Amino acid sequence: MSPQVIFQIVLLFFVLVTIHEWGHYYFAKRAGILVREFAIGFGPKLFSFIRGETRYTLRLLPIGGFVRMAGEDPEIVQIQPGQTIAVSLEQGRVNRIYLDQLDQRSNVVQGTVDRIDLERELSVSLDVDGEKLTYAVHPQAFMIAKSKETQIAPWDRQFGSKTVGQRALSIFAGPFMNFILAFVLFVTVLFLAGMPVNVKIDRVEPDSPAQKAGLQSGDIITRVNGQQIGDNPSDLTGLIRGSANKKMDWTIQRGGNEQQIQVTPEMKEDVALVGVRLTSDKRNTKIGEAITGGWTNMVEATKQIMIGFKTLILGNFKLDDLGGPVRIVEVTGEHASAGLPQYTFWAAIMSLYLGIFNLLPFPALDGSRLVFLAFEAVRGRPVDPSRESMVHFVGFAMLMLLMIAVTYNDILRLIKG
Repeated sequence: MSPQVIFQIVLLFFVLVTIHEWGHYYFAKRAGILVREFAIGFGPKLFSFIRGETRYTLRLLPIGGFVRMAGEDPEIVQIQPGQTIAVSLEQGRVNRIYLDQLDQRSNVVQGTVDRIDLERELSVSLDVDGEKLTYAVHPQAFMIAKSKETQIAPWDRQFGSKTVGQRALSIFAGPFMNFILAFVLFVTVLFLAGMPVNVKIDRVEPDSPAQKAGLQSGDIITRVNGQQIGDNPSDLTGLIRGSANKKMDWTIQRGGNEQQIQVTPEMKEDVALVGVRLTSDKRNTKIGEAITGGWTNMVEATKQIMIGFKTLILGNFKLDDLGGPVRIVEVTGEHASAGLPQYTFWAAIMSLYLGIFNLLPFPALDGSRLVFLAFEAVRGRPVDPSRESMVHFVGFAMLMLLMIAVTYNDILRLIKG
């Protein structure tokens, strides 16, 4: 695999995941939610930096990404009355809260917690040598424990404080951005590939019905059984599949001259074939054609993806029919090697698939979170966060087990050739 193909594989993964997570990130920020981390990948950190309130992270396992919002998980060590802490002040407000190594802190006020509220009142009361002191806490103050800084999240910056609509939008925005990217890529493919103006034979297979009939590479097929073919190869393949072991009258153009040829399709693996690979001459694509054609391709691809999901739900598949990260890398490499139009088309398919997959109502996916929000909207109160977190944890564990199984199967398939 060439360095260029490897780069294209990495680029595809990076763009699809980044655009998905950016949708979550952007609408969460619009709603005023504190976004703690924007991560590409899972597992150990490879690289990270902080900009503003968010840490941007590249992680080891390239199997997705996440946006960690304040209030979604137990993320801050709780401070209890009677606990000894130290605080630093800036313009009379607490901007740092230290939980350990207190003797090593300088320019701080150290005392025993009498009362503290870091969500609504944003205040802390300390007993300092028998004197009770109360301080306001800055809404962007940091809590420091074990050399790790964590910004506090007042209630109005937490995910759970927002309306059902705001939370649903921040979740749905991830798949929606994948749909937008898919449409843009489908449109781009038509500009890159051009619009077909005919149906032409690119290759004739040896000892095939086409070769026996005298068809040649470069022949332009204009009519079959009196039906105009135009520029759509599917019209021709449909006629062939309906004419097994029946003579077909083909009208072709060769060297500017029109010829009549009879071809009899033969059955091969339960499909009627004549043994040709089709192509077409191309012209430049107009903007209107690209938009309508891109939309049509997106709708057709969506139908095929939904048929695949239906097959999975009904259990009509074998493990060999599934592919994990290894198989995705392999197929992406094949499409990248086939040229830019084919690579772009595959990127559009993958973006569309990622968006649809994430909307499935399966625990740990965006679709499941939207189901919980819909349930909250109907009943008027949220589901117990601990129970919802447990459902998502179990779902994530199941997805990881499936990922391990299909990856193991992919590796075995590669070893066995």
